[in-house]
Amino acid sequence: MRRILFICFGNICRSPMAEFIMKALVIKRGLQSEFYIESRGTSAEDFGHPVNPPAAAELKKRGIGCAGKTAMQLRPEDYEAFDLLIAMDGMNARDVRRITGGDPQGKLHMMMEHTSRGGDVDDPWFTQRYDVACRDILEGCESWLERLTTEQPRD
Repeated sequence: MRRILFICFGNICRSPMAEFIMKALVIKRGLQSEFYIESRGTSAEDFGHPVNPPAAAELKKRGIGCAGKTAMQLRPEDYEAFDLLIAMDGMNARDVRRITGGDPQGKLHMMMEHTSRGGDVDDPWFTQRYDVACRDILEGCESWLERLTTEQPRD
């Protein structure tokens, strides 16, 4: 089983969108037994808050629910608990390294790493473009799922 953790700043917009989009993609392909998926934020600022309503609305437009999700902060022990940590932007990646003590096992990656455009997923909290963030996250999740289901598992 692959254990994936999506990470953004507050865990109320991008990373929960990624968590629930990836879960929906996994279910659609019948791969639930092969993946465990969660999300966290690098900040404690929104700890315990639900998914931001505009982010939840974008998911709902795609038939994806996120009821019951509340923001959680990344902890150092999450590095060992997950096989893959996927950050939404460069600042998130830097914060992950700070919180976890680095990335000695090469588990930290970027959301858009395997897409044709690369780069960051812009934070819709600031841009107010939840539709664009959701589109980018869907593209990122699709590319990650394709990569993870076609590559050889590592021991």
